[in-house]
Amino acid sequence: VVNLWDLRDYSCKLTVPTYEMVEAVCAIPPGSAFDSFLSSYNQQTIKKKRRSLEIHFITVGERGIVRMWNADSACLYEQKSSDVTISFEMDDSKRGFTAATVLPSNQGLLCVTADQQLLLYTTVEVPEKKMELILSKRLVGYNEEILDLKFLGEEEQYLAVATNIEQVQVYDLSSMSCSYVLAGHSEIVLCLDTCALSSGKILIVTGSKDNSVRLWDSESRCCVGVGTGHMGAVGAVAFSKKLQNFLVSGSSDHTIKVWSFDGLSDDAEQPMNLKAKAVVAAHGKDINSLAVAPNDSLVCTGSQDRTACVWRLPDLVSVVTFRGHKRGIWSVEFSPVDQVVITASGDKTIKIWSISDGSCLKTFEGHTSSVLRASFLTRGAQIVSCGADGLVKLWTVRTGECIATYDKHEDKIWALAVGKKTEMFATGGSDALVNLWHDSTAAEREEAFRKEEEAVLRGQELENAVLDADYTKAIQVAFELRRPHKLFELFASVCRKREAELQIEKALHALGKEEIRQLLEYVREWNTKPKLCHVAQFVLFQLFNIHPPTEIIEIKGISDVLEGLIPYTQRHFSRIDRLVRSTFLLDYTLTGMSVIEPDTEAREVKAESLVDSNVHQDANDVVITENVAKEQIESEGKTASKKRKSHKSRESSHKKERRADQTNAAAISLQA
Repeated sequence: VVNLWDLRDYSCKLTVPTYEMVEAVCAIPPGSAFDSFLSSYNQQTIKKKRRSLEIHFITVGERGIVRMWNADSACLYEQKSSDVTISFEMDDSKRGFTAATVLPSNQGLLCVTADQQLLLYTTVEVPEKKMELILSKRLVGYNEEILDLKFLGEEEQYLAVATNIEQVQVYDLSSMSCSYVLAGHSEIVLCLDTCALSSGKILIVTGSKDNSVRLWDSESRCCVGVGTGHMGAVGAVAFSKKLQNFLVSGSSDHTIKVWSFDGLSDDAEQPMNLKAKAVVAAHGKDINSLAVAPNDSLVCTGSQDRTACVWRLPDLVSVVTFRGHKRGIWSVEFSPVDQVVITASGDKTIKIWSISDGSCLKTFEGHTSSVLRASFLTRGAQIVSCGADGLVKLWTVRTGECIATYDKHEDKIWALAVGKKTEMFATGGSDALVNLWHDSTAAEREEAFRKEEEAVLRGQELENAVLDADYTKAIQVAFELRRPHKLFELFASVCRKREAELQIEKALHALGKEEIRQLLEYVREWNTKPKLCHVAQFVLFQLFNIHPPTEIIEIKGISDVLEGLIPYTQRHFSRIDRLVRSTFLLDYTLTGMSVIEPDTEAREVKAESLVDSNVHQDANDVVITENVAKEQIESEGKTASKKRKSHKSRESSHKKERRADQTNAAAISLQA
């Protein structure tokens, strides 16, 4: 029931019985779209009976329908059928709506279901001059496991999805909202396939755990055909590709059936019974996958018995059996251009088989778990696969190499659908996610060309800045182009040109925190090499002079960079210190050898010691001069007394005189 209370005296004014468990009540504001919607329904009842209370409200509950009420005249509007997807395993208390609210600005009524769906209802005018309540948008909050999916529509603008419920959900790819739901199976839908007829009609076939096959018309959104006869769950279905007048189903009862829908009628009120044209016991275990050849002449089946079989249609005569997998086969598909079949197995491999002789032509290895789906891309030149490891892999058929791996799922990927008209495919799995994949080859190629062209222009700009000695601009461009070698050359040039330090300061001032961190990473690499460490230390000196340490410490991740700089910097400092101390010994040795003159600055510092040494030096010079004079007098006396000596003695006296002359010259030079 719904009770109306008076807040002034807290008395119950009115009780309206709804005859269902009410989960939400929404008051309809006067002048809103829903108030106008009720005006057409409210006129006749108001004429019969009028009261002072003019209160309208909406109720939703376990029945899953929207009802609108007037406090004077009971129920004014009630939905004919529920839009809630009801699961047969759900309790009665968990069915229907759990909450509802009227959105502002006349955006509609938003209802929440027990299975986490959001239903948005809006009002529209109909030719009978009455307004109707329609479901304008359905947002699915949770899909549980996604078992299968296929593209739908002439332009493949829809996606049909089979999940762990009895209904098939059809999504609009432009908004990713659920456009409509196909309800009819009594158990979970395991597989589906789509087909566009030449007449323009689009059909959907589904296989379920209820052992039946159902055929749906996407335009009327109703079931047009039912096929019964399987003794187990139907796990695989496939439409014919060329004739489009039959479908094939495979079941856990180990059989495959060919169903004909030639007599399909558009005006039939009840779904027609599909007739089985052929039946065969194909495998010894459950059939997991089916594929029909592009010319409708063959059908291939993959089973848990580790084999794949090719059958001739329409009589289902065995053609060839593929043996070689070590685990069950989860997926099979014909090549669009060659007479080969691709199979994906639980043994983590993908194999290509020849239909003519049944031989294995190539094996693709790379998945770390079971490969659940595999399909051809780009007219048979590539293969896309997905598996229980949550990875999507792209393979090249010619080389057998995996050229790309994508990790966008967190669990097993059960479903894979490839667009026939567009190079787009969709994946879905146990993580309840549906991912759409687009071919980005042309876009990436164009982007790479654009980046290459931009890099050439920026490179020329860098060279021009270097020629103009504009080091500020050159360093900025080198940073943008991520060229550490060119950056090192610029800093090395600045080291040799001290007048360019102002430009370096300007360039370092303009660096942001991320660029400073990048520069310090470059410096850390340069600092590890003795030939480059001088430039690295020069950059560090300039950087710490411009930016305070408190600012540098705040940079994210800078501690690891500084830890790599400190050990090598200490090692370089010790090496330079030893070198400087070694030069002192060299200076002392050269000074002692009179090769270089003493340093004038040192002479000024040691003035007193130098004065004392000069005094002693002058005294020594005087003593040496006196001794030389005495020797000269003695030599002259000896020469005069020995004039009458022989010629031999004269020669010896001349030698003595020459020695004396040399001694005098040495004394004079020393005194000078």
